[in-house]
Amino acid sequence: MRFQAVVFDLDGTLLDTLEDIADSANAVLAKRHFPTHSVEDYRYFVGDGVPTLVTRILPQESRNDDTIAECVEGFREEYGRNWKVKTKPYDGVAEMLDALAVRHLKMAVLSNKPDDFTRKCVVEFLPKWTFEIVLGLHNGIPPKPDPTGAHQVADYLSIPPSQILYVGDSAIDMKTAIAAGMYPLGVLWGFRSREELEDNGARALIERPQEILALLSH
Repeated sequence: MRFQAVVFDLDGTLLDTLEDIADSANAVLAKRHFPTHSVEDYRYFVGDGVPTLVTRILPQESRNDDTIAECVEGFREEYGRNWKVKTKPYDGVAEMLDALAVRHLKMAVLSNKPDDFTRKCVVEFLPKWTFEIVLGLHNGIPPKPDPTGAHQVADYLSIPPSQILYVGDSAIDMKTAIAAGMYPLGVLWGFRSREELEDNGARALIERPQEILALLSH
């Protein structure tokens, strides 16, 4: 297969951000005397943007617009303090990015994480590598799996979607890739399961980052 670029999801794909997200969200809940959740629970709360995350973690009876808005702001404040406490790249990600750079593949990041935090995380944790474009969630694009952001990335790179490998760890990522006309590659070290990735259209799965090289032409 001949690809000219690789677009990565961020949380659960390049970076293990789960504990910092969980700690920040639980702090918001605890301050308001709501029940908190285990870190494992957050594997299924995250992925669709902060308002959806907040809605999922709140008790059913408290999911009104005012409480959600207040907790979204609270989360941004907490995460602003905690976003780099426990977060780190997954094992093997550095070697994978090095190998892609040697092959002169263009790389990009497309995330449902707020745009400012997406950019901060890339600069902080992945400073050695060049990402042509880094896009997080902002008012200019709807959240994944809407393909608008993926199409913006393809346009920016001037590469047809069919020649772009889209790498992610969730159903949202696989649906995004398919909707955008990109090749959906699922990673098994992230937040979600093999079954979820397979059921949502992953054309290939990898267990370790460097296995991506087998999909690339030499």
